[in-house]
Amino acid sequence: SRRALEEFQVDGMPTVIPFHQAVVTDPAYTAANGSFEVYTTWIETDFDNQITPYTGAVGEPAEDGERQTVVVEVGGKRLSVTLPAGLGGLAVGGGTAAKKPKRSAKKAGAAASGDSVTSPMQGTIVKIAVEEGQEVAEGDVVVVIEAMKMEQPLTAHKSGVVTGLNATVGETVANGAVIAEIK
Repeated sequence: SRRALEEFQVDGMPTVIPFHQAVVTDPAYTAANGSFEVYTTWIETDFDNQITPYTGAVGEPAEDGERQTVVVEVGGKRLSVTLPAGLGGLAVGGGTAAKKPKRSAKKAGAAASGDSVTSPMQGTIVKIAVEEGQEVAEGDVVVVIEAMKMEQPLTAHKSGVVTGLNATVGETVANGAVIAEIK
């Protein structure tokens, strides 16, 4: 049973992915009657481990060498990630992109632009450090937001003049709300 938890090789990197793939294709996991028969001791008592442990050197490329590039979004930034082909059930050669879940309609507000200072989270404005028309340098504090009993300063992302300051102390702002613009 311990062998099921050993590290295995996927494209030059030891991983337990082959174990997880074996579990999710096991009849106990995919039972037609809808029962879910996988549990902690199932691995030790009932799992028929047919996975061959990796014995090669770490960093050795996979035999097939096929790769797949996937674009993912992490923290609002898009990244290209290159993975072994078929890893995690992804289709090789241009499968369809996953659909984004529908979001409920939001209140209309100012649209964010490259000049906008936006709130990274929902919170309450506890301090306004600038005034309309004030000149600021990159990194200067514009407002301070409190969320979950922690204060988060929102700083100027570039030098310029503060315009469209839309903040009052005590006001609750939503994630992505435009606080001001720096022109």
